[in-house]
Amino acid sequence: MNIVVLVKQTFDTEAKIALNAEGKIDPNGINLVINPLDEYAIEEALRLKEKLGGDVTVVTLGGDRAQEAIRTALAMGVDKAILVNDPALGEVDEGAAAEILAAAVKTLPCDLLLAGVMDTDKGSAQVAVRLAEQLGLPSISSITKLDVADGKAVGVRVIDGGTETLEVSLPSVVTAVQGINEPRYPSVAGIMKAKKKPLSNVKVADLGLNASDLVAQMKTMKFTLPIPRQGGKKLPGEAAEAAHELARLLREEAKIL
Repeated sequence: MNIVVLVKQTFDTEAKIALNAEGKIDPNGINLVINPLDEYAIEEALRLKEKLGGDVTVVTLGGDRAQEAIRTALAMGVDKAILVNDPALGEVDEGAAAEILAAAVKTLPCDLLLAGVMDTDKGSAQVAVRLAEQLGLPSISSITKLDVADGKAVGVRVIDGGTETLEVSLPSVVTAVQGINEPRYPSVAGIMKAKKKPLSNVKVADLGLNASDLVAQMKTMKFTLPIPRQGGKKLPGEAAEAAHELARLLREEAKIL
């Protein structure tokens, strides 16, 4: 079985984000990692490979530093990788990303495509399902369990009041959520082997696309940081008096009552 996993490099969720003079997120000094939800997709792909045989390929869109995330995936056990890295690209939104990644996937044998349900930096949950539309493939989103057999993928996802089981024919696109598995850590042997595994760097022209045609339909106009948390207040007096004051503060200052 040939499995493709979409991977994105994102900020470490524990990193302290700062804005530069241009009002954009400053990447200097911030640790970049594989999007945490994509790790579940990688692990699921590796488990299917161990069960059914075949190859696992990761595909990502990013700059030079994205190779760090790819090498981590290769150290986990992925066989090979494709990085679409093109300085000619301007701002890329979810629609353009899906078109580029779909073109890259078309160059590969693919029986199943896996991805995390969303990225932790934007949280749009759009790229994988848009890619499925680009490729004309059925898709299942937000699964917590996956079985693949007899040319079909059966996924289970949580819904209000229970679970839902869906079945699609292969090839198909499936997005995973936390809880589907426990991603493995790269071993020392895996890290050494990763250095020799194939990593192809391609530009959009290599995929039959023109960078000037990939115009973002959505642009980020401004970033703002959350308001710093204020210090707590200690309410004096007896319990009844303090409770009355607390209710007033919640109503007049916090405006949640």
